[in-house]
Amino acid sequence: MQNNKVTKEFIQGLPKAELHLHLEGTLEPELKLQLAKKNGIDIGQNTIEEVKAAYQFDSLTSFLQVYYPAMNVLQKEDDFCALAMDYLKKAKMHNVKYVELFFDPQAHTSRGIPFETIINGYYKATREALEMGVEAHLIMCFLRDMSAESAMETYKQALPYKDKILGIGLDSDERNNPPHKFADVFTMAKKDGFHITMHCDIDQKNSIDHIREALMEIGVERLDHGTNIVEDPSLIAYIKERSIGLTCCPVSNSFVVDDMKGKEMLELLHQGIQITVNSDDPAYFQSYISDDMFTLAEKYNVTKEDIIQIAKNSFGIAWISNEKKKKYWNMIDEYVASSNC
Repeated sequence: MQNNKVTKEFIQGLPKAELHLHLEGTLEPELKLQLAKKNGIDIGQNTIEEVKAAYQFDSLTSFLQVYYPAMNVLQKEDDFCALAMDYLKKAKMHNVKYVELFFDPQAHTSRGIPFETIINGYYKATREALEMGVEAHLIMCFLRDMSAESAMETYKQALPYKDKILGIGLDSDERNNPPHKFADVFTMAKKDGFHITMHCDIDQKNSIDHIREALMEIGVERLDHGTNIVEDPSLIAYIKERSIGLTCCPVSNSFVVDDMKGKEMLELLHQGIQITVNSDDPAYFQSYISDDMFTLAEKYNVTKEDIIQIAKNSFGIAWISNEKKKKYWNMIDEYVASSNC
């Protein structure tokens, strides 16, 4: 490769998949204000500047305190569709070809929004995205700071819409909410044929224990975040042998702790672990997937070969057929061969 310098233009044009993206985290200030006015919701802010000023946090807990109240503006099926389409249009601009979208139904059903409204709105957007050349699927997440009983109730609500949900995940505040708390519902999800994944957030209390539980007890197919796995070489060997990848989010990491964890990501990448880079909650961190990849490349002197491998990994650990993976890998190779960036 003649030019090994990684440019923003090269990254933006690179075909890629996004596997760690919270739909509720794509609520840009403009859409939030628009929906608030449409639905008559008093959010305590009246201008774009005031909404932007409210997007302030310095830890996972303070982030969630901003994140959940913002969802009150989502009321109707069309609101959920508009939110997802707003993100999917941006994804196309970043040449995202395939995306698996997290959504948190309990954050909405707990405030009186019917499950049907949520799933139908989001699913409608995934169908419309196909016309733009973006394949999108939904991963339903349980909020781990709610009860296991609530997760089970939500799971049962979801079953009539099984054909609209690709996988099941676990997110929100990890403190005192280990993976085994939700063992029963994940056992049921696996038996019912869902793909499964779990957040193992960075530098949490008992991080490595939670990673071990997610892998060994729950049997996840992916880890979301998960870079604390570097603390245990036996677990690294475990995921390498089973081709379990990590969906990492460097820019969001830097908001909730003092480090992007880029060193750990590259260490794992160079050991053959399928590391991916994703934007997590891009409206709050003002960084979409190409921005995350470029920020990582700039800060850690990442090579073009590394960036290409990260893009290939994103399809490699996506929940798609081997034939589709090969199609997307070929697309990357063709882009690299023809790129002057």
